[in-house]
This record gives sequence, C-alpha cells and structure tokens, in this order.
Amino acid sequence: MTEKEYRSSIEAILFAAGDPVDIKRLSEALEIPESAVKTQMDILIGEYAELERGITIIQLNDSYQMVSVKQFAPQVRKAMDLRRNIPLSQAAMEVLAVIAYNQPVTKSFVEQVRGVDCSGVIGSLTTKGLIEEKGRLELPGRPLLYGTTDHFLRCFSIRSLDELPPIPKDEDKGDHGKQLSIFENEKEAENEAASQPDETNDDTVTGTVEEIVAEAVEGK
Repeated sequence: MTEKEYRSSIEAILFAAGDPVDIKRLSEALEIPESAVKTQMDILIGEYAELERGITIIQLNDSYQMVSVKQFAPQVRKAMDLRRNIPLSQAAMEVLAVIAYNQPVTKSFVEQVRGVDCSGVIGSLTTKGLIEEKGRLELPGRPLLYGTTDHFLRCFSIRSLDELPPIPKDEDKGDHGKQLSIFENEKEAENEAASQPDETNDDTVTGTVEEIVAEAVEGK
C-alpha cells in the first residue's frame, strides 16, 4: 500500500472502532512497524488541522481515537439531543486530583487526605468513567487501588499523565502541604507493598498529593 492508503486505512479503523485503538493493534492490522504508524498518524492529524475539518484524531497514551472538534460541540449536542454535562463538584475535583497525581491509590488514602468519607464521590467518578480500579494493594483487607482512565485524559485535553501541570513546591502549599506529613507513614506503607510482585497490580505508588485539578489544569 502507498502512504496515502495507510492513512486511509487508519481512518477507516478508527472510525469503525469508535473507542481508542492501541498503536500496537494498528501496527498489526497494517503490518507495518509502530514507528511507521506514528509517522502516518502525525501526518493525518496535521491534514485534519490544515483542512479545518469537523473531526480530528487525538492521542491518549499509546492509543488514538477519532473525535469531533470541540468548537462544534454545541451543534453536535443539539443534533443528537444531548444535555450539557453537569460540572464536577469541588469535592469530586479534589478527589480526582489526589488520584491523578498519586495513582494508584486506595480509597482510605484519599479519605485521610481530605478528612471525609469519599465513597460516594469515588463511586460517581467511576460511573463517569474518569477513574477505574487498578488492582489491589497487598495489605490487610487487600483494598482496591484506583487510577485515572483514558476518558480522564480526553476530558482534560491531554495525551498522557506526563502533561499534567508540575507539582508545586511543598513550601507553596500552605496548610495543604502541612497536612501531607500526617499521611506520610501510610504512603510509605503503600509504596513498599505496591513494589512487591502482584498478579493484579505491578505498579508502584509514587508521588505526593497535588493541589486540586480545578486549579492545576485551569486554562487547559
């Protein structure tokens, strides 16, 4: 196939899939290296931008998805009779921030950071597809671990967690920064447990608690 045919094939796959498609699957389908897929994808995304089309392709970690352009959201909602999404509450944004910057984390950790029960908020964020279960922590009771999803990246218009705003210095956090020391021991326990081999979760818990996402991603 020619390069143009490869790009057309990519379009067809993404359109038919609807959901994000991993670059590995695209490579296998087209029988070309992943590096070649990425090259064609970059060209394709550039073509959409140059022609100012109503659809585009976005990258979510190692996956790609075909989506409508944001500026036409009002027209899409009207045509499909979709009601406007209800904004997340302050509590939901705070919980989402703790999880986003420290994932994977337990519900207990989130609750100790905020000082209140977060069962309802975590359930709501899970239902909205912004967070999901990421295995279990090897501690008594084997509590569930939570992390963000590709839908989270899509909602905040970022390709990966690496694009989250940098973590502020502790001295700039005020009371929030002082609060973190209270949970230092628990965090260290989670880090140690998560670093052990586990069939359901091979990731380690790292990082420090960040300012709320509402402030951190302002203007994105």
